[in-house]
Amino acid sequence: MASLNVGNLGEYLREQRRTAQLSLRQLAEAAGVSNPYLSQIERGLRKPSAEVLQQVAKALRISAETLYVRAGILDEKEREDLETRAVILADPSINERQKQVLLQIYDSFRKENAAEAAAAAAVAAAAAAGQATAAESAPTAAGQAPAAPDAGPASS
Repeated sequence: MASLNVGNLGEYLREQRRTAQLSLRQLAEAAGVSNPYLSQIERGLRKPSAEVLQQVAKALRISAETLYVRAGILDEKEREDLETRAVILADPSINERQKQVLLQIYDSFRKENAAEAAAAAAVAAAAAAGQATAAESAPTAAGQAPAAPDAGPASS
């Protein structure tokens, strides 16, 4: 989970509130939070819960997931996954069984792609480790091994 970036969240909330032409007091009332608390969130002094962010998002008529990403509660990939699922589940042109099948296919594709990405990363890491090992042993392989100290003539 990403770290909480409350300053960025506060700036974003203020921008969204102004775009919606709402005063701080109006947004606080619509979201069901206190005016001072909302002010502290906007100034980056408070870390709101996911529940409070959901209430604020509803009052601003924006995606709660967007606020979760801004707050560091959710990462971008998780947000995209949730939005994709929400779109599938909200589609009135397919029935519930079709929605579930589509979600299962979606999940299997994501797992398959994640496994392929992990395998590719492992191959790349192994190749990089092999190159590092080859580079470290290059002088020896080229016959440029450090000279052994001269022990003098061997006595019998």
